Amino acid sequence: MEFFICNLLIIMEHQHNVLSPEVTFQHHTGDAEFKKRVRKVTIILSIVTVIELGLGLSMWALHLPDDLRRKLIKGMIIILSLAKAYYIVSVFMHLGDEIRNMIMTIVVPLMLFIWFITAFILDGSSYKNLRNRYDKHFEETTMPKKHKTEKIPEEKPGKQ
Repeated sequence: MEFFICNLLIIMEHQHNVLSPEVTFQHHTGDAEFKKRVRKVTIILSIVTVIELGLGLSMWALHLPDDLRRKLIKGMIIILSLAKAYYIVSVFMHLGDEIRNMIMTIVVPLMLFIWFITAFILDGSSYKNLRNRYDKHFEETTMPKKHKTEKIPEEKPGKQ
């Protein structure tokens, strides 16, 4: 019996030393290093925000037509916004220090929720457009009618 317990303890000790690639051990860093990291991320977020504002104002001030340049600027603003969201979630919400499974537990439902909202917005817009195109009764009852000018009959000078 003692041999069994001794072997069990050795096996348990050996299994304890084997680390899974999913498990990460974050050594507690000093408060000064964490403050330095927060300052660095705050500066990065400020710079990205100034770039976003500059792109948005340039698009507004230059009166660009709705073509490829305007869409590229909007795409750059969306990419910069996603980069800011990554930094905020990673540093300020401490998700960057978590194990991969915990990150996936949060990110995957978030992506499904974003897809869900996008699908409903696109579906609602499609329904509105199709309803206005194919249901003429709906269009007649919801669209304002053009005002007709009433003609006042002129009195003939001989009759009264």
